[in-house]
Amino acid sequence: MTVKTFINNNFMLKSKTAASLYHFNAASVPIFDYHCHLSPKEILENRTFSNMTEIWLAGDHYKWRLMRANGVDERCITGDADPYEKFLKWAETVPKCIGNPLYHWTHLELKHYFDIDELLVPESAPEIWKACNNKLKSPEFTTRGIIERFNVKALCTTDDPIDDLKSHIELEKDKNFKVKVLPTFRPDKALQIENTGFADWIASLSKVTEMNISSFEDLILALQKRAEFFKSIGCMISDHSFGYPDFTKGKLHEARSAFLKAMAGEELEQGEIEAYKTQLMLALGRTYHRLGFAMQLHFGVVRNTNTKMLKSTGVDAGFDSIGNGISADSLISLLDWMNKTDELPRTVIYCLNDTDNAKIASIIGCFQSTMFPSKLQLGAAWWFNDHRDGMVNHMQTVANHGLLSGFIGMLTDSRSFLSYTRHDYFRRILCDLIGEWVEHEQVPLELDMLGSMVKDICFNNSVRYFGLKLENEVQENKRCYNETL
Repeated sequence: MTVKTFINNNFMLKSKTAASLYHFNAASVPIFDYHCHLSPKEILENRTFSNMTEIWLAGDHYKWRLMRANGVDERCITGDADPYEKFLKWAETVPKCIGNPLYHWTHLELKHYFDIDELLVPESAPEIWKACNNKLKSPEFTTRGIIERFNVKALCTTDDPIDDLKSHIELEKDKNFKVKVLPTFRPDKALQIENTGFADWIASLSKVTEMNISSFEDLILALQKRAEFFKSIGCMISDHSFGYPDFTKGKLHEARSAFLKAMAGEELEQGEIEAYKTQLMLALGRTYHRLGFAMQLHFGVVRNTNTKMLKSTGVDAGFDSIGNGISADSLISLLDWMNKTDELPRTVIYCLNDTDNAKIASIIGCFQSTMFPSKLQLGAAWWFNDHRDGMVNHMQTVANHGLLSGFIGMLTDSRSFLSYTRHDYFRRILCDLIGEWVEHEQVPLELDMLGSMVKDICFNNSVRYFGLKLENEVQENKRCYNETL
């Protein structure tokens, strides 16, 4: 006997106020997915998917981690097992995921994409596999079809400076596809001077820029050239991922020396690495300010913790973890150096270690500007914090230390085309939080005002913040009444 899912219209909405805010405001607002890892090539080619494992499990390290925790053999996770066998192993794992956000995401995705109202359990798995695979044959389940179905107005992919952006260029020419697919400038490999492939990447950058990069200054000019090219294709945003760097030290001459040593294959001391990263980030920050880019900074991840599994599965396979947070001195130094010369760009700071939330929020408040509302942002709850507790804690911190009304809202940060339900998940949690404040008489029952705030957080703020150009870009508030629900 199949069991009906718990996903309903008022899922996670515990009060009438929350339901009103969601149904009359958040539910209908479009999506601007300003940070994701979708493949622009797959969007251009309008890729189709042959089965649920291909679209749902392949590349999803969130699911892979839980399957490993459930004792599933790696062959059925990243190995050569039959797609159906892999799906069945996920179905065996799902009932054990209660309390984990993937339990919610799984059933939201089945409901919203495939209209499946049953719980995914081993007994229901064969019929769900068959029903979903049949639906994957329809045109609405191509990559473009999925994006359009979820009312996505624009999305920003994550792109290396040496990328030719041909897919973005061709998508812009295609007038039948109305969704903007924009690149994001992600120069991580330029900053990872300690990596063995650094010199090879610099050689690739030399080739695409047609420059002889023989000095630190040459590198800066080459990156500026690529950033200008990215801007010509519609780029508005840069992105950086760090562990916990030290931006408090480092002279320019040390950065110059470190670059030459790295290109010669010499080993670098930690101080030289930090000096190089500091000086390059300052140069990039000035470039972003000049070009009008917003700068995203992701802090606190430890990559590739399991060396044995790294050798067999490669990177991005579920073996990264939360690390130490960035020090206050380090972050303040970076922001202050840029701010001294009025070259601090709009900046979104994400911290994987959520113990840093209040610290970063308080630092952000020191560098806000009268020239741009909420110029610095505490980025949305990210990765291991992408659950109800993480989102609520994040939004409460933003509200306690700044303006929640100015928050730029949710992003998928995902490689999966079935991840847009995360926006709906966030919107329900947002409305429930505000509804809770109303019920506890912490804020007034002014639904027009609160509804406008909800729409701003879900869509309008990010559109304004990043400078996205859309027709009728601002979503006006509709009058909503508690008693109608």
